[in-house]
Amino acid sequence: MTDRPIAHRTRELLAAHGIRLKKSLGQNFLTDMHVLDKIVRAVDMSDRAGVLEIGPGIGALTERLAERAQKVVAVELDDRLVPVLRELFKSRPNVEIIHGDALKVDLQAIVQSSFEGVDEVHVAANLPYYVTSPILVRLLEERLGLKRIVIMIQKEVADRLTARPGTKDYGSLSVLVRYFAEAEEVARVPAHVFVPRPQVDSAVVKLTLRERPAVAVVNEPLFFRVVRAAFAQRRKTLSNTLHSALLSSREKREVEDWLKQAGIDPKRRGETLDLEEFAAITEVLDHAGITAER
Repeated sequence: MTDRPIAHRTRELLAAHGIRLKKSLGQNFLTDMHVLDKIVRAVDMSDRAGVLEIGPGIGALTERLAERAQKVVAVELDDRLVPVLRELFKSRPNVEIIHGDALKVDLQAIVQSSFEGVDEVHVAANLPYYVTSPILVRLLEERLGLKRIVIMIQKEVADRLTARPGTKDYGSLSVLVRYFAEAEEVARVPAHVFVPRPQVDSAVVKLTLRERPAVAVVNEPLFFRVVRAAFAQRRKTLSNTLHSALLSSREKREVEDWLKQAGIDPKRRGETLDLEEFAAITEVLDHAGITAER
């Protein structure tokens, strides 16, 4: 690796290996040193930490992570980039490059085998828009024992991750994130610092994983079914959207009664509820024998 501007080095590496980036993979490589450093600082790792990097691209962030972490495991989907990355980091014994799809690889196995002996495990990633939600859901729901997740994502998605109840960006993804973690926006990232330049700005978000979920729920699968149903038709009242999306086999009056038992006005909308209120609805439905499966 050289000290030349990252943008120039990225273009030269891609040209030298005859690689043309694919829009279908959402490939936009970050070339701003200051933003890279902000990501590393947000990870806030010890020198005995392990970092799982998803989508290393041409290795600009990988290089900085490897300077701080005991072990970096980078999972790259594009088979054209894998040999380039392995060549770039052949002198870095603490960097492991894995060819695979972050939506399909066995993350539990990677954490258990590749990070043996580290004190803590974090995730750092520059995620394409089209896979942000499914990858994030995997990282949170699989309970990998992570300490922090620092991701660079499209700005509008970042707004959803950090949204509060009652705001236009608040939705089921906001609830999922708040259930498992504390979310904080670290930086806004303009489009011009990427190669190639995307059409939208991005943001870096830090998720600090909770030791236990933010609320205690009696039936976690049902809790998330309730959350998804509550946001299925945002313009409808809570009783209407829960009835149509989750409880269509029951009488509308029953749905309203259950909401009242939970202390919720049936005329409210899903985006006004906080985690405690979703948990209260879940408890009432679970007691009534409602399952997570339709």
